[in-house]
Amino acid sequence: MSSATLASSRTHVHPDLVRITALSAAMAINLTVFIAATRPLPPLAMPRLATPDLGIRLIEKPKPKPLPPPPPPLDVRPLTHPTHLPTVAPPVATAPPVTTEGSVAAPPVHLPTIVPPATDTAPAAVPGPPVEANLAYRSAPLAFPPQAIRQHMHGTVLLRVLVDETGKPVQVVVERSSGYKLLDRSAREQVLAGWRFQPASVDGRAVRAWARVPVSFELRQF
Repeated sequence: MSSATLASSRTHVHPDLVRITALSAAMAINLTVFIAATRPLPPLAMPRLATPDLGIRLIEKPKPKPLPPPPPPLDVRPLTHPTHLPTVAPPVATAPPVTTEGSVAAPPVHLPTIVPPATDTAPAAVPGPPVEANLAYRSAPLAFPPQAIRQHMHGTVLLRVLVDETGKPVQVVVERSSGYKLLDRSAREQVLAGWRFQPASVDGRAVRAWARVPVSFELRQF
């Protein structure tokens, strides 16, 4: 047997310890690196973001207001009607005398004084023809027609008025004109619509009566 054969046999029987140690160290390092690479990483701590202030404010439900106290009870008393009406001044009415030569001056027409209505019951009506009488006024409202004011109309109308048993005019006739149809018509309509008289009476009973009623429309300068 040759010496080369013996050396080869020794080499296979006795491996190199330095090489084995190097290989083992390399394998250990590789295994450590592999384990470190395959190991899961711990979760990273993310920084907490600050929540912006959106300025949202909760609206509280308003508290109900207390109810006001109930009003005190009203002391309702019946109205007392006056027993006497105030005296109303009649409209100004004066009949100018006739100044034409050769004629007789007409006597002035005097208005009766308005008297308050009697508090007792009206006398019973008496059937029959109307009588002639001077009647007192209960109510005599009079308005000047605006057109007559603009046209400077004025004058006195003498009316003949038929008054029933209650004091209400039922018929009005123009006995003497004022010279203006507008004033005559206005006087007749106003007396028939709104004037009231104290009815005439015979033996304590109300009767119908004719009365002369002057109505004057005068433009007064202030």
